[in-house]
Amino acid sequence: MTDLVIGSGPSGVAVAAALLARGRQVLMLDGGKTLEASRAHARDELAKKDPATWLKADRAAWQDPQYATPAGQVRRFGSDFAMEPAAISFGTDPGEFALRASRAVGGLSNLWGSAVLPYRATDMAGWPINAADLAPHYSALTEFMPISGRADDLQQLFHGLETGEGATLDPSPQAEVLLRRFAKAKTRLAADGMVAGQSRQAVAKGCRGCGMCLHGCPWSLIWSARGTIERLRGHAGFAYRPGAVVKTFGETGAGVTVTLEDGQTLTASRLFIGAGVLETARILLASQPGRQSLILRDSQHGFLPSLHMWRAPRRPDRGAFHTLPQAFLELDDSAISPFLIHSQIYSWNEFFERDLIASYGHRLPGSAPLWRALARRLIVAQIFLHSDHSSQVTLGLGPDGRLHSTVQHNPDGSRIFGEAAKTIGRGLRAAGLAPLTFARRMGAVGSSFHAGATVPMQSSVSPTGSDILGRPFGLSRVHLVDASVLPAIPATTITLPVMANAHRIASLAE
Repeated sequence: MTDLVIGSGPSGVAVAAALLARGRQVLMLDGGKTLEASRAHARDELAKKDPATWLKADRAAWQDPQYATPAGQVRRFGSDFAMEPAAISFGTDPGEFALRASRAVGGLSNLWGSAVLPYRATDMAGWPINAADLAPHYSALTEFMPISGRADDLQQLFHGLETGEGATLDPSPQAEVLLRRFAKAKTRLAADGMVAGQSRQAVAKGCRGCGMCLHGCPWSLIWSARGTIERLRGHAGFAYRPGAVVKTFGETGAGVTVTLEDGQTLTASRLFIGAGVLETARILLASQPGRQSLILRDSQHGFLPSLHMWRAPRRPDRGAFHTLPQAFLELDDSAISPFLIHSQIYSWNEFFERDLIASYGHRLPGSAPLWRALARRLIVAQIFLHSDHSSQVTLGLGPDGRLHSTVQHNPDGSRIFGEAAKTIGRGLRAAGLAPLTFARRMGAVGSSFHAGATVPMQSSVSPTGSDILGRPFGLSRVHLVDASVLPAIPATTITLPVMANAHRIASLAE
């Protein structure tokens, strides 16, 4: 009998790959939304040209829809295909809760910033699985996920940090100087519990340095599960069904049944749910009326801007460059947190200039040239906290089948963010940056997209948890495989560990 997989995002493709490797038959059910034909045509036309020949109008046509994005929405490729508006998922206004669902081919991987890291072993202490359990599955993922990077001190922290067939992306001119300065300041960083290195990214070879990363790569070199779906569709044991939105599931002695929104019912041997934490929560709550709510844990993030005080080799907005995270800076200081605090360093991108002018330009008429010049010196650290220090969200299901959310703030979050930003600021200062501590700010709850742990894996499964194969209490043939089953949300990047865990579950499920 066929195994059903719900969702075509990172966890879904990891599960499908593992099942197919075992000789299983797989039917993937998915919302299946894709980029509109007009935007796909615009992308393809842009990709035909050498970026050096692009006109200002070419760039504006590709970027402007992103700048017009409504609050809370992320719009890569100038389209909303990859992110559901809040009203689709929530029956009431989610307010300050910024996480959104996806029903696109590839899910939210169409939007992400490509940063990848495994979880540090010590941040998995107390979990029913450990870093060694995930290590072989990280390796398996490199068969279809390219991972860039260079050998550096980050490998001291992370078990399983390796690279696949990705590009070794050249840092931006600003970041190249910054990485050299981090290396020279290595001893000073270490004294404050910090280690720095080049970022790891899921990017394929062939980067053209066009700087369009945050608007949608015209050549689709940033890995997305969307591309892996095309690869899986070439396998005889794999079938993909778009437009199949799941309403509920049920388990029988012999298998599982799934009911779609159109009323159709499907049967299977096993069910693997990797629809993303919001869609997975909706399906689980609708399928088990005894569950009144789920607690979603978040890894909150914030931003610390700084100005570089050195002379850059050239203007950062000219020539070849990428706008993905350039460096990782890890803070391990038990006086601040027992968990690793992760930061991603960004050098120049178009959003810096626009944000500065929007935030401060009205205070000083005619000052736009000043803010543009400052933007070319701006380097921003995006700082992530462990879920123990972050707000939580209670998710429930309304009578109309949509979610409702209530945020419970963690009073420790802003304090720990402030302490972390102070220490990270010292590290940035040691590398020749001037931190703008007055401008630091925390992001909205859920806006990091590092969230989950709604049905955490447990050694002894309670009614609110799942076993080490992601099976919720009382179920034997239904496996949750996305971030919903993580016991907690460490500060470091979430996609790679979620995929490795999904691959592990599918490799072991009988």
